Amino acid sequence: MPLSPNPALVTREAVRRLPRWALLALCTAYLLPGLFGRDPWRSADLVAFAQMLSLAEGRSPWLAPMLGGISTHAAPLPHWIGAWAIQLGQGWLDPALAARLPFTALLALTLLAVWRATFHLASADAAQPLRLAFGGEPPRHDYAAALADGALLALIATLGLLQPGHETTPELAQLAAIACWQWALAAAATPRRPGDATPALHGRAGARIGLLCSLPALAACGAPTLAGLLVGGSMLLCWTPQRRALQPWLLASAVLAAIAAWPLHGWAWRIGGWPDIGDLVKLWAWFLWPTWLLGAWGVWRWRQQLLQWPLALPLLVLGLALLASAAMNGAQSALLLGLPGIAVLAAFALPTLRRSSAAAIDWFSVFAFTLVAALVWLYHLGMLTGTPAAALATARRLTPGFEPRASWLPLLLAAVATLAWAALVRWRIGRHAPVLWKSLVLAAGGVGLSWTLLMTLWLPWLDYARSNRPLVDALRPHLDLSSRACVAVPQGTPVLVAALEWHGRVRVDARSQSLDGSCSRVVIVWRQSADTPQPLHAELAAAGWHELARVRRPTERQEWTLVFARGAD
Repeated sequence: MPLSPNPALVTREAVRRLPRWALLALCTAYLLPGLFGRDPWRSADLVAFAQMLSLAEGRSPWLAPMLGGISTHAAPLPHWIGAWAIQLGQGWLDPALAARLPFTALLALTLLAVWRATFHLASADAAQPLRLAFGGEPPRHDYAAALADGALLALIATLGLLQPGHETTPELAQLAAIACWQWALAAAATPRRPGDATPALHGRAGARIGLLCSLPALAACGAPTLAGLLVGGSMLLCWTPQRRALQPWLLASAVLAAIAAWPLHGWAWRIGGWPDIGDLVKLWAWFLWPTWLLGAWGVWRWRQQLLQWPLALPLLVLGLALLASAAMNGAQSALLLGLPGIAVLAAFALPTLRRSSAAAIDWFSVFAFTLVAALVWLYHLGMLTGTPAAALATARRLTPGFEPRASWLPLLLAAVATLAWAALVRWRIGRHAPVLWKSLVLAAGGVGLSWTLLMTLWLPWLDYARSNRPLVDALRPHLDLSSRACVAVPQGTPVLVAALEWHGRVRVDARSQSLDGSCSRVVIVWRQSADTPQPLHAELAAAGWHELARVRRPTERQEWTLVFARGAD
């Protein structure tokens, strides 16, 4: 018997919405942990923040963010957002927290945009479930809202979003822009029906304004090529008579994107070669876990309708992100932009899941996240009390010099999160009517629990291990901290330059000719190995420099940071 083109068979009882208070509580538990009480970590997070700080303090021109006196050719718009926030919070808010606040708002906007896009796509005729022989099929609005809840849960449950979503990087701004573009196009192409509510971007005018703004924002955030590809793909999708009126708006958006990218020097060739296929598949598998499982199942079950609007739009977003990730040598930053698409595809898989598959997802989530929570608590208690001794020994081995301290507020928040997880598990395994989003609520709740525990119980430990503050604290006694002094870092990485500018609050000259300048100290990094000679010693000695100190981060074993002073110092 041939399969029906529409695989969704849903009853009215299955489209009950997730209680709004529960959804808001889960989003809050996902958004707020990690916002307070930590340094920018040594990665793109620290590098982007240092450029924002440089703009806010007037050490960089606004059209060319700089580090150590060198232009980074970074996308200006995300750095402007952080710099404006730093300036607004000057005098009463820590700069790192001030820069982090608008990016937390961008993550919240991404969650909202994915919900709204799924709602509009699931409202289309092609996405509606089969009509039941004796009635009882769900109302269109309730069905769309239930799938939208599932898409939001799928996005929260995706492992790849967890760390990048809580950093102050241009990639997060790009993600928000592409999620809003998907929302705007879904709203613009979904006809309104009598009795529909009129939320933001539902009306045609609001949706078209969203189209005009989202792609220029994406281009100004550093992804103009992807913006152009999205326009090209969506022009093909809008070739039908029902959506052909959107093509001029898409073209206008493309023109605005090009105009936004040109003066901001956004056009850059970032193709980095194709990675090994095995490495690429591993990256995609863990980064998109577990959403790719549901997304792949949704594509398979709806395979006869992949050219229909509700499936084609998220497939376009996901497909371009996968192509960009592969072309950029497996870049995670490009893969991140496919999350709005795969979250929608995962939501469309929910009406087609077998009961055994849903149960397998539930039990895996219960065991995996309960184990993670138990390990976090075990190691936290071990670091504080010395029992179990193996936990304390492991912490001291991985982070020498770290001294754990008890704090009641993080402990209380972690306890509340753990009790909430227990209540969620009890609710899920109890008897209740089946709902579409039930297969993802434990996965999303488990990710929220794990992130909350890590950002409360383990935050001091992780901050000590991932911040460059301990390294700069060790370097500070050997640096000239007078107001007119500077530090030459001729071969320094952006992370080292950013750490010296933020944690050390010293002026850094990272130009290649900085040794010939007025700086009284030189800082270089040497990665020790058996066949590596001493770094630049002969050249520096000939130029009148001598080694003053060598230090390393507490968690680093092979990498040394060396400080040189002029011969007279």
